[in-house]
Amino acid sequence: MKLITKSWLNYAEIDLQTCKKLLDDEFLTNSVAFHAQQVVEKCFKAVLEENNIKILKIHNLMRLYKQIEHLLKFDIDEDILEKIDDVYIETRYPGYMGMLPEGKPSITDVRELYEFAENIYKQIKLILT
Repeated sequence: MKLITKSWLNYAEIDLQTCKKLLDDEFLTNSVAFHAQQVVEKCFKAVLEENNIKILKIHNLMRLYKQIEHLLKFDIDEDILEKIDDVYIETRYPGYMGMLPEGKPSITDVRELYEFAENIYKQIKLILT
């Protein structure tokens, strides 16, 4: 594994551990959603890096996923991928209500996103190591 690929995965693990530490704090669900998205984004970018595919300066998980889909040996629930993408933007700034009627995700929401991100991290780490 390339050193830069390992760095992407290390940063993804930091985001994953941040999620885990904040997971049960109702006040910090926005932060959990943000870091869950970051786990997936950094894992996808690790795959791109390892396969010498140019990394676009984007945060859109669906676009990144489409670049690496053929390289993965597991299925990804695209509905949750879109949800985590939506929540990423909506939880970062006030005034973005979108798919979340209360304006922020619940603990139940972020647990789902955390588990999704953790699974992606584990699967991609297995593929790349």
